[in-house]
Amino acid sequence: MSKVIRFAVKLSAIITFGVLFFMIGHILIRGIPNLTPSLFGLKYTTKNISLFPAIITTLMLVVLTLLVATPIGVFTGFYLIEYAKKGSKLVEIIRITTETLSGIPSIVYGLFGMLFFVIYLDFQYSLLAGTLTVVIMVLPLIIRSTEEALMSVDDSLREASFGLGAGKLRTIFKIVLPVTMPGILSGIILSVSRIVGETAALIFTLGTATKIPNSFFSSGRTLALHMYVLSTEGMHVDESYATGVILLLVILIINVLSTLLSNKLTKENRNE
Repeated sequence: MSKVIRFAVKLSAIITFGVLFFMIGHILIRGIPNLTPSLFGLKYTTKNISLFPAIITTLMLVVLTLLVATPIGVFTGFYLIEYAKKGSKLVEIIRITTETLSGIPSIVYGLFGMLFFVIYLDFQYSLLAGTLTVVIMVLPLIIRSTEEALMSVDDSLREASFGLGAGKLRTIFKIVLPVTMPGILSGIILSVSRIVGETAALIFTLGTATKIPNSFFSSGRTLALHMYVLSTEGMHVDESYATGVILLLVILIINVLSTLLSNKLTKENRNE
């Protein structure tokens, strides 16, 4: 029986990595030959099909979303673990809500964002509407990762800090937060990957304008949206594959930098 389970696990791993490498290889083979200097022009035209505005819009969306979602998500996680009473009905309601939100399809977030932010609040298709919609999407992930990181901290550390006369807030910032930072950062990394790869929610809120947004109320398109629009139009399929290569590269760079930062924080905590 154990041999069968071991074989099934190995087979599943091989299939998973095989599909992953096939997809990445297919995109690289089709996309790399189509990477030309014209794709990185400052402005999008029908001749150069530049993806540079999409890169800038993607970075703007990621930064704005993290600026809003990270404090709210992290503080909520700290409230649920450090301040809220155990077994509280409010805590149960918040956790059920976050778990429900994490399972909602992105298209539903997009429709909600369009109805509420774009139409009701009259933000139109804009960077602000897209940012607020994506904030709601990534909040459950940040909250849950913060909770898991806090629950992994041994209560003896908190008790030792209290025993030395430190207050609640000082204990959180000096003892608990440094230990949980790598776990919290992991949730933020996953959030960034979801933001960069999102299309369904943004097409109804951010829009598909080809320019760089010059204000919060300007429309634009991310790299994922740029690739989606080019592929669905059917006129610039080669350029869409080239965009896919850049999208993979951006995600890889973000993940590598985030992992290095997480490892550095973990090493500093161990040295302390």
